[in-house]
Amino acid sequence: MPRHRTVSDERLLDAALEVVHGSGPSALSFATLASRVGLSGSTIVQRFGSKADLLQATLLHAWDRLDADTAAAIASAAPDATGVVDLFVALSGMYDTDDFADQLMVLRDRGKRWIALLAGAVEERLRDTPGGSEGLGELLVAHWQGTCTVWSFTRSGPLPAFVRRSMEQLLERLTGPTPVRPAARRARRT
Repeated sequence: MPRHRTVSDERLLDAALEVVHGSGPSALSFATLASRVGLSGSTIVQRFGSKADLLQATLLHAWDRLDADTAAAIASAAPDATGVVDLFVALSGMYDTDDFADQLMVLRDRGKRWIALLAGAVEERLRDTPGGSEGLGELLVAHWQGTCTVWSFTRSGPLPAFVRRSMEQLLERLTGPTPVRPAARRARRT
């Protein structure tokens, strides 16, 4: 009869992700992870096989969390240009100021799918704008990621406010004035 797992794989991978975010991928080891979760290193080896497999599982786990956060942000964003700004502001909250560059470690296929998902959500929200929305999705995703990178160097105020200002300015130049929803904006500040 198999033994009952006292620590789930999800909890292990959350702890592994904390190690990667805190100290980088090279700091992730079976011993480090074992000390964080109270298991033996050999138990973790049995589950993941090798350090490379553990790191890959950790990064895939991070992408699964990103996928869930992305789906939630898309579902809650309004179906217009204001929703585009809200979408990127919501996703910007997931970046830790100290490990932004580490989060850009891309598992290429997952990264391509994520960008395509975001680009599609943006284009859907801008479908009725002057000139149409074709091609704007990827452009705005790139602008958002660039905005996050610029902020990581300048630290010009809180990241969500910096993203909001940048995205609103770009959208206004591309599509005209974006309607402001004061009630929604007030709700986000609380």
